Amino acid sequence: MEGEDELRKLNGEVSSQRDTVVEDDDPLVLSSQALAALQEFLADQNKTVTVTPPPSTVDGGDKVELVTEDWRLSQFWYEPETAETVAEEVVTLSNRFSGCRVACIACPTLYVYLKKKDPSLQVQLLEYDMRFERYGSEFTFYDYNEPEDLPPQLKHCFHIIVADPPYLSKECLERVTQTVSFLASPVDSLLLLLTGDVQRDRAAELLGVRPCVFKPHHSSKLGNEFRLFISYDPGTRLGGLEEEEDS
Repeated sequence: MEGEDELRKLNGEVSSQRDTVVEDDDPLVLSSQALAALQEFLADQNKTVTVTPPPSTVDGGDKVELVTEDWRLSQFWYEPETAETVAEEVVTLSNRFSGCRVACIACPTLYVYLKKKDPSLQVQLLEYDMRFERYGSEFTFYDYNEPEDLPPQLKHCFHIIVADPPYLSKECLERVTQTVSFLASPVDSLLLLLTGDVQRDRAAELLGVRPCVFKPHHSSKLGNEFRLFISYDPGTRLGGLEEEEDS
C-alpha cells in the first residue's frame, strides 16, 4: 500500500538521522517531505471512501460510504458484490425470526450494507477500530484477545451472527468461536463465517460450518482464497453448499 511505502521511506530517513547523530541532545527534526508524508498517511486513516454497488443489486444504485481500510488492523473491505450478496442473505434469514437481532463480528463493511438495505434491522457491530463509534449504540468495542469481555446484555441474544476473524490463525478462530458462543441465542441461531479456505477443517471442527459455492472477494486483492462458511442449508441461495469430496 502507498501508506506503507511512505512510512518505510519515513522510517528510513529517521533511522539515517539517528545513525549520524551521536551524543546529540538536539530534538529530531523531520524533513519537510517526510513530515508531509506522515501527515498525509494519518489523514488517510480517517478518510471516507465512497463505493457504488452494482445497480442490479441495490435499489437506485445508492452509494455506500466506508472509512479507509487500516492495514495495521488487518482490515480489507469486501467488494460491493460480495457485501451485497452476504447482506441480502442475512436479510432473507432475518425473516425467520421475530425481532431478529444480528451480530457482525469484525465485519464493518457488512454492517454498513445491512443498514443500507434494511434500516430497521437490529444490527450490532463488534469491532476493535474505534472509528466506528460513529454508529452509536450499535457499536461495541471488541478485542478478540478478550473474547467474552462484552456487555452482559449481549449474551445469548443474537439470532444471526456473521464473523470475519481479523487473522488466519488457529488462536484467532478459537477465540472468535468463544465470542460466537457468548452471543448466540441458545434456542436457535445461524452463523456465517468469512475467512480463508485454509481454515476449512478448523472451522468445521470448532463451529460445525460448511463452505457454500459462493466465494467472497475483497477490494484489496488478497493472496489467500476466502470462503463463506455457514451453519445451515441455504438451498439454492449462495450457490448451495459445496459438495464434500470423497476421502
